[in-house]
Amino acid sequence: MAIGSAREGELVPTVTTQKDTLTARPRADPTPRSLPPAPSASPLLEVRNLSVVFQTDAGVVAGLKNVHFSLEQGRTLAIVGESGSGKSTLASSLNGLLAENAFLVEGQIWFRGRDLAKLKRSEMSQVRGAQIGLVPQNPMTNLNPLQRIGTQIREALEIHGLASGRAAERQAVERLASVGLPEPALRARQYPHELSGGMRQRALIAMGLACRPHLLIADEPTSALDVTVQRVILDELATATQRLGAALILITHDIALAAERADDLLVLFRGEVVEKGPVETVLGSPVHAYTKRLIAAVPTLKSQPLVAEWRSIETQPKSSLLLDVVNLRKEYVVRRSTFGKRVSFVAVAASSFSVERGQTVAIVGESGSGKSTTARMLLKIEQPTAGDIVFDGSEVTQLSGRELLAFRRRVQPVFQNATGSLDGRFTVRQSIEEPLLLHGIGTRAERAKRVDQLLELVSLPTSLANRRPAEISGGQAQRVAIARALAVSPELLVLDEAVSALDVIVQRQILDLLASLQRELGLAYLFISHDLAVVRMIAHTALVMQAGVIVERGPPSRLFERPTHPYTRQLVAALPVMKEKKAAAARR
Repeated sequence: MAIGSAREGELVPTVTTQKDTLTARPRADPTPRSLPPAPSASPLLEVRNLSVVFQTDAGVVAGLKNVHFSLEQGRTLAIVGESGSGKSTLASSLNGLLAENAFLVEGQIWFRGRDLAKLKRSEMSQVRGAQIGLVPQNPMTNLNPLQRIGTQIREALEIHGLASGRAAERQAVERLASVGLPEPALRARQYPHELSGGMRQRALIAMGLACRPHLLIADEPTSALDVTVQRVILDELATATQRLGAALILITHDIALAAERADDLLVLFRGEVVEKGPVETVLGSPVHAYTKRLIAAVPTLKSQPLVAEWRSIETQPKSSLLLDVVNLRKEYVVRRSTFGKRVSFVAVAASSFSVERGQTVAIVGESGSGKSTTARMLLKIEQPTAGDIVFDGSEVTQLSGRELLAFRRRVQPVFQNATGSLDGRFTVRQSIEEPLLLHGIGTRAERAKRVDQLLELVSLPTSLANRRPAEISGGQAQRVAIARALAVSPELLVLDEAVSALDVIVQRQILDLLASLQRELGLAYLFISHDLAVVRMIAHTALVMQAGVIVERGPPSRLFERPTHPYTRQLVAALPVMKEKKAAAARR
């Protein structure tokens, strides 16, 4: 719904007013917009005492409490905080896209001289996209699965009268090229499901920038991207906003990323602004205890591993082998053009690796390198073109019927897009309970108790059990997905970017949980991630994939400190130098 006011008679939580604003400092050598707006003493965006509540079955829940800040044109503001802190609710408020059960009960949103909180829905639709661009958090829930990528960008240009026909098609391809998508003309003709998660996220960024807005709100724009592509994307965001003289709001759980990319930092905790100011000030001399906790939890390549040193599988008894992958290959047939020939695309080429019981094998690599395709084949979601997948002595590709059902109980997935993997009609409790029902486990009372235990394991309150996916944050949805995977006590978890959407504090909790469960239950993990620091902490061995090929493997301590393959060295070199410097300075 559009931003509105509370209905008559509804309860509004008591809140505290904060009236200080961010201190601005000029960006070096900004490139002006070709048609700059008239000079004004007012900031581009000023949010005054913004309060938002959610109407739930349990009553009124505060989402934002008297949020107050300003943003100058041409500057970048990073908003950080844990899952559920109100980051995405704030983004939705600014863009007039609050959920149906959310209400703006107090405050003003001044943007270019107008209070957006008072605009009609039709007026807000003219602002959204053209003047305020949005890069939402979840690609699969924000891209139309029935339309080609290029069509969706073209429509944005046509709706706002910027281009039409072939000119719009050409500009759509240009937008895709500008965010680093390989073969942009081909990607423009593909559907969302034909792209990797990282590619879909870059397509969303192209859509957000399509109309050259004055303000771009990027909600976790690089959470699913590897470090090399992340640098390309963030450079593009910085270049585009500077070229336009636009402002950027970067919503992220990655403190290190905010340290490198933002001018100012705003820290949200339970819907309230607890600290704000220039990045150097907030990170160098944090005042609030929550800010200090966030900084201390940032993982680096120097972080202490959570698991023991890697053990070579050749030194272990044969009975310790749980999964053996031999010469795995996957080819896709893709459409080159509407009337042109069809060509094969090799997503995974002759990959071989093994996973021991109680061990973690991580796969790292750029978007489209074949990581998620490998996971889908191991889960028997997709059929390999060639090769063998042997799980505990059984060929997975040959399983069917009861044998397949038994395999699915022993091997559970946690997908990259948690919100998209949860049924929107189910409550959190129903989602976690579903695998128990499918496998006929426990009585109704036993299942209810098990769900409560799992919620506690993944640091979610039981009060969240009756909410649906649309009513929880992306990070909370990720934890629900992990709880659901653990419900049937599997032997192997396939975790595809399972902690990428989590703030650093909850991420550390989940990593600690995974390591603890592995020690206690002997669980094995196939851990797919683009975050080298996380892999360094959780994995016994790491596989580096490039273009479907495993180019290097070994213990993370050796792999990332003394890489031998050029691509591995490229990944390590792409880690921003400022990350560890600023994090270290903030810890002192």
